Amino acid sequence: MKVIAGNRSALALLSIIVVLGFTGCANQPKSSIPATAGPDSLQVGMAEIDITPPVGYRMAGYFDERLSTGVHDPLKAKAIVLRQGGQQAALVFCDLVGPSLNVTRKARAQASSATGIPFTNIVIAATHSHTGPLFDDVRRDDFHREAVAKYGFDPEEKIDYPAFLTSQLVRVIVKARANLQPSEVDAGIATQLGLAFNRRYYMKNGKVTFNPGQLNPNIVGPAGPVDPDLGILLVKNAKHAKPAGGLTVFAMHADTTGGTEYSADYPYAIQQTLRKAFGSNYISVFGAGTCGNINHINVSKKEPVKGFDVAQKLGDTIGATVLADVPNLKPITQPNLAVRDKILMLPMQTVTPRQIAEARVIVERMTDTNMNFYAKVQAVKAVDLAQRGTNYPAEIQVFRLDSDTAIVCLPAEIFVEFGLAIKAASPFKKTMVITICNDRPSYVPTLKAFKEGSYEVINSRLAPGSGEAMVEAAIKMLNELKRDL
Repeated sequence: MKVIAGNRSALALLSIIVVLGFTGCANQPKSSIPATAGPDSLQVGMAEIDITPPVGYRMAGYFDERLSTGVHDPLKAKAIVLRQGGQQAALVFCDLVGPSLNVTRKARAQASSATGIPFTNIVIAATHSHTGPLFDDVRRDDFHREAVAKYGFDPEEKIDYPAFLTSQLVRVIVKARANLQPSEVDAGIATQLGLAFNRRYYMKNGKVTFNPGQLNPNIVGPAGPVDPDLGILLVKNAKHAKPAGGLTVFAMHADTTGGTEYSADYPYAIQQTLRKAFGSNYISVFGAGTCGNINHINVSKKEPVKGFDVAQKLGDTIGATVLADVPNLKPITQPNLAVRDKILMLPMQTVTPRQIAEARVIVERMTDTNMNFYAKVQAVKAVDLAQRGTNYPAEIQVFRLDSDTAIVCLPAEIFVEFGLAIKAASPFKKTMVITICNDRPSYVPTLKAFKEGSYEVINSRLAPGSGEAMVEAAIKMLNELKRDL
């Protein structure tokens, strides 16, 4: 079903009809899913846990120092654990701008030891919320260093957040595994139009510009496509009359709320919409699609693009689309769980000793709000590259649910063209591509975009061709999983 943003009255009516429809099922018999599992049945366990730092902690998402002043909605880590026979897998999603290898490697290793789920079968992804904490980052290191130099300690860091996050991630995986029970998973791909826009535009001067502004008369047209697919998984089990939880995957930056209050951004509004239909205990999990060059800003008209009202509108629209598409979802009747994992050693961009030295001078002045934005971007990039080394371990994971359904997990902020290419070549009818998994080494543009330049290219870390290599590896892994059926 297609829902077009802007038709507010029709959307509201649709939401009411759908919610009333599900509410009316409250007296229906509980799920017919058996309470005991056979050797080939699929078991699913879900759980969520709070990962909100103390108020006052630094916030991620931008280049200036930003201290949190409150909590609009708590940040969560949400886990889905799958088991079929001897196969186990865990997918975890966090309300963060991005995870770090420091955290995910430790959390995956500890969770594997505690649960028996193989390290390679655990993915820890971020929703890409820009109103979460800043940690394991060049910018944080500089702000922290300045605070210690001034006060002798860092008053903004009341906890060791990476250690806290690692512990919470392990706990939520263990909890989700303890909740395993025979379940039915319904899967489908809906269509969501009118919300996402490519944020790179061809301009009249022949250049490509990132976020050129609304109603800019110099815009010629978008420099790339969008992905209208809305991936949906819905989990049902014998203990609940309604779905217990589910996964929604959409390619659009979660950068709508702004401000200094912690928030999961529009995925929180998706959750609230779905909970109205499925109950207050429904666990709504969100996966960021290939949204490196995609956001919610429609440059063809003047309208608000920041604030909780904007996030609410986006989340309500996506939630309504999920609900409208529930009748079209197909149950996975012959599950065949399997996972493939591969690490590609991809070259990083090079940076000279002189560039690093100059960058360190700029980074030490990051709190200067008058400094040029792109100077900050390039400085942070240079220092980050110096820390990461010459090659990057890009981990590609593919999860097969059945002969029609697969999930591809990629690190970094991947351009939408790569997700579209993977899905177009996938042998699985329902292929969902999730990004910002296990680490966030900034943007991965296409070869075409590298030639065009602008913000995402300036802020990228991996060498040109890295995204194309990831696509090739993912397609190969998908084909291997298909042949193994």
